[in-house]
Amino acid sequence: MTSTVIDTNVLIDVLGPASPSRIWSLAALKQCFHDGELVLNPVIWSELSASSLSEQEISLAFGWLDLKREQLSYDVAFRAGKAHFAYRKAGGLRERTLPDFLIGAHATVRGHRLLTRDPQRYRNYFPDIVLISPETHP
Repeated sequence: MTSTVIDTNVLIDVLGPASPSRIWSLAALKQCFHDGELVLNPVIWSELSASSLSEQEISLAFGWLDLKREQLSYDVAFRAGKAHFAYRKAGGLRERTLPDFLIGAHATVRGHRLLTRDPQRYRNYFPDIVLISPETHP
């Protein structure tokens, strides 16, 4: 069975107003749902909570997806830190700190695909990850 980590930007698109991004994200999310298990982690959950929605409202909005909640291991944290170090060494800015690296490392370590609308950083710092993005799945 194929498992897919769902990047926060896709879930935010689904909650947002009608737009090309929302249309793509919803279609890709439905396809990944049919392909197998959908996964999130505490980082994604925390990014979703940075909104006016309550935890119950977020849970209800995504209840139909039967999202599997996975914890982050020390291996994930270490890989995320190393990727973030490489990013900073290459001139990356602090505005984009660890969340994306934790999400990418989680998908990599667990062997999951990653559904994201923003694939560049994941591609650069996690080259083995299978990405589902507007570029790869228009």
